[in-house]
Amino acid sequence: MKARTMARLQRAETPHTTWCTRDHRCGVAEHRSADLTADEIGGRAWLTRVRAGDVEYIELRARIPLHRTENVARWQLATALTLMRELLAEVAPRLAGLAGREQRPAIGRRAA
Repeated sequence: MKARTMARLQRAETPHTTWCTRDHRCGVAEHRSADLTADEIGGRAWLTRVRAGDVEYIELRARIPLHRTENVARWQLATALTLMRELLAEVAPRLAGLAGREQRPAIGRRAA
């Protein structure tokens, strides 16, 4: 009796798009564009267009230097999160309705 050590996955191959890189970045069921890079402002950000199955989305990555002082670094993190929420509300209309939700009491509470 032979034991199977790995499950066999079957995925339908999706055709390349006009904008994908058609190289190692594309997988069987996912296609990726070349990265768009912004690095003129002291940090660096990358934007990639991705299609997974029949859904397209934007993948964002950023590398932002933090200040050495802890309080300033925390302010930078809070500002980045606030701006990311604003970006999502502007770019992804289906998420815009979440901005008006009530605050949940556990969010923002310090751990004991």
